[in-house]
Amino acid sequence: MQKQMSRIDVEPRGTGEGPRRFVFVLLENFSLLSYAAAVECLRIANRMASAPLYEWIVTADTDELVSCSAGSRFQVDQPLGELNRDDTVLLCGGAEIQKATTKRLLNWVRREARRGLRMGGLCTAAYVLARAGLLDGKRATIHWENHDSFAEEFDEVQLTKSVFVVDGNRMTTAGGTSSIDLMLKVIAADHGEKLANAVADQLIYSAIRTDQDTQRLSVPTRIGVRHPKLSQVIQMMEQNIEEPISPSILAKEVGMSTRQLERLFRRYLNRSPKRYYMELRLQKARNLLMQTDMTVINVALACGFASPSHFSKCYRAHYNTTPYRERGTQAARLTV
Repeated sequence: MQKQMSRIDVEPRGTGEGPRRFVFVLLENFSLLSYAAAVECLRIANRMASAPLYEWIVTADTDELVSCSAGSRFQVDQPLGELNRDDTVLLCGGAEIQKATTKRLLNWVRREARRGLRMGGLCTAAYVLARAGLLDGKRATIHWENHDSFAEEFDEVQLTKSVFVVDGNRMTTAGGTSSIDLMLKVIAADHGEKLANAVADQLIYSAIRTDQDTQRLSVPTRIGVRHPKLSQVIQMMEQNIEEPISPSILAKEVGMSTRQLERLFRRYLNRSPKRYYMELRLQKARNLLMQTDMTVINVALACGFASPSHFSKCYRAHYNTTPYRERGTQAARLTV
């Protein structure tokens, strides 16, 4: 049964302007959800307006098929080449973003940016824009799993934990459904809130997020415990990885004794505050080892370990391998 819908009256983007064209650049192992969510917003906008407001093409740094991280393969419309000056480029990243960031791709991105094109990075593709120097001095975001490594490598970028960021002619998203939020903002700016809201309704997307919303669930939701003081302590731990705070100071900050804090962690998380803090630090260390070329010593320092030997001992106890072997395994995987 064909679904009937009313045409949405849209605000004109500009006198004499035709459809806005988006150029999606698929990087190897790109996130299918991030890409598909963005395209669907454009398709639905056209359908709701009964007019070709948007058009898009797909390109990549290859003449062959491009694989998404789920394994499906996609044919591109054309290879990397010179674009129209009013095109909007959206790089679609995903897993192993460093490997997907080729020299040829960086040169193309820089060249098109010099021509004044608006550029964005979906999911992890902010890494490509940063490597190309296009985010220097600008606000940006990236998937939370890549946040630590990005911050270590690109200190000239004002990295946030927002769902998406638009700073001038640069756009970045955190991945997943955040592509929807960005595209709804673009559609609203081009043709009005009414059309953007209609697109959201078609997507069954009932909570449109802004660039003030953060990517991850709140601490209580994440740990499954709604205890205000426990949440406050964990938040302080997460914000102080490089210079860990002692349990006694953490307890004092929330108006508890050290013994009370110990009991609180044992009751709700089945581990001591010291153990939980160590796991947070080791998790960050593993991200840095897997995603950056930082030395093991520098990773140790960035995660609050004064001694590389102590770091290695704690890492082996938690992950059953040493930081050096972890780094070697990752390097071998990226060169395959």
